[in-house]
Amino acid sequence: MKKEVKTYAFWIILAETVGVVAGLLTREATKAYAATITKPPLSPPGILFPIVWSILYALMGIGAARVALTTNGKARSDGLWLFSLQLAFNFFWSIFFFSFEAFGFAFFWLIVLWVLILLMMVSFKKTDPTAAYLQIPYLVWVAFAGYLNLGVWILNG
Repeated sequence: MKKEVKTYAFWIILAETVGVVAGLLTREATKAYAATITKPPLSPPGILFPIVWSILYALMGIGAARVALTTNGKARSDGLWLFSLQLAFNFFWSIFFFSFEAFGFAFFWLIVLWVLILLMMVSFKKTDPTAAYLQIPYLVWVAFAGYLNLGVWILNG
């Protein structure tokens, strides 16, 4: 039981930390973005983003922990590798989008992120289907983020 608690804590804290660090690194740029960038229709209020992302990072961590607790094997290691890779892509998207305002590049980066999430889900499903299903909100949110990113790119050049 103690091993399970430590495993869940590790993966959830890892995912949440990536979000917190990305948020801290882009805090000033996010403020400037909110004040100056033309946003597409259906853009949610800024307060919604940290709430949604906190939940999504927790779900990511829970999914990774569930996979980590399965028997050792290729599907397990592939799933955790894809988890780590998509988490890195997730982290850098914020920097490209907010800090560099490279909206076009960020959009294509986000497409790669979406594909990585999908591949991670397929891999997770081989070891723990629940871990895969926990990523559905994340996949949907990143698709919505793609719409927002594309809209910002079109509206702001």
